Amino acid sequence: MKNLQEATERICELKGSLIALDALLPALLEALPSTAHGTLVRSFEAHAEAARTVILNTPVSDHVLAAFERDIARTQTVLSGTAPPPASPDARQPVESILLTTTHISTYAGARLLTGASGFFFRRDDRLFLVTNAHVLSDAPSAHAPDRIEIELHTDARDLTRYATFSMPLYDKGRALWRQAADTGGPVDIATLEIQTARLPEGVELQTFDESHLAPRGEDVAVGDNLTVIGFPLGFHDTVHHLAVARSASIASSYGVRFQQKGYFLTDARTHRGSSGAPVVRRRLGSDAGPRSSLASWQLLGVHSTRMDMRTRDLVKDESLGLNCAWYADVLKVLTQAA
Repeated sequence: MKNLQEATERICELKGSLIALDALLPALLEALPSTAHGTLVRSFEAHAEAARTVILNTPVSDHVLAAFERDIARTQTVLSGTAPPPASPDARQPVESILLTTTHISTYAGARLLTGASGFFFRRDDRLFLVTNAHVLSDAPSAHAPDRIEIELHTDARDLTRYATFSMPLYDKGRALWRQAADTGGPVDIATLEIQTARLPEGVELQTFDESHLAPRGEDVAVGDNLTVIGFPLGFHDTVHHLAVARSASIASSYGVRFQQKGYFLTDARTHRGSSGAPVVRRRLGSDAGPRSSLASWQLLGVHSTRMDMRTRDLVKDESLGLNCAWYADVLKVLTQAA
């Protein structure tokens, strides 16, 4: 150093850098998986002891040794303060399985965000699918033409704040990668997009519907039955734990009858944009359905699509009907068949 002022300025810079590192250390520790914390603590203690041996056999001042021991102690305190709580051997899963079946969908054209919607996971044998509305992936009347979507996936079963964003293309060399169906009433507003499981983030945690959730199991489904629509109305959800919300509904038309010859039935529920593609489910009856928190206790009846309204309704005098279209979910048996 040329002079005392330069040395003083350098010491101040080093102090600022040390404070910044002190802020970075706990942030990095909190981001570590819980399984890595113990390994880090043991490794740090071994390296600290090795460094201590070197210092004690090196001609350094007592100030250096005192600073070393002080910083080692401070780091050990930080490590102990960020240690994950011990897992209880009989700890219950912190959330109902039904909420882990559903994910928020964001549609994109390149890097431009277009819309938000809902979707859910369906498994057929060893293949995994994302299910949503066909109009979420492409809608000619509104000129909605995304080329990819992003979904949110949990990566820790117990810490639901940990998640990853997973991008899925919608086209391959101009060919649509999703499947949709049509029947005698016209196009069915349900689409399936196969998820390449090998590309999923490590440790991904999700729940999936399958064909067993479509089976009636001898139960009657009738008009007026209580339903639940699980999705992301207006994009609203638990942004900390990345979980959907559930809206109460009921069957508003004869279940099993194609309303106006279309492949859907009506629900009576308060819904909003962003709920498109949400699963419409019914709680099964009886003890054989499994615990209430289990996914086995739910029957998948339909996929919410859009609100039903009347063209003749007076927008000033008349309220909205509050009715919605739910496309029958049994079409998933066709949409998830091997090509």
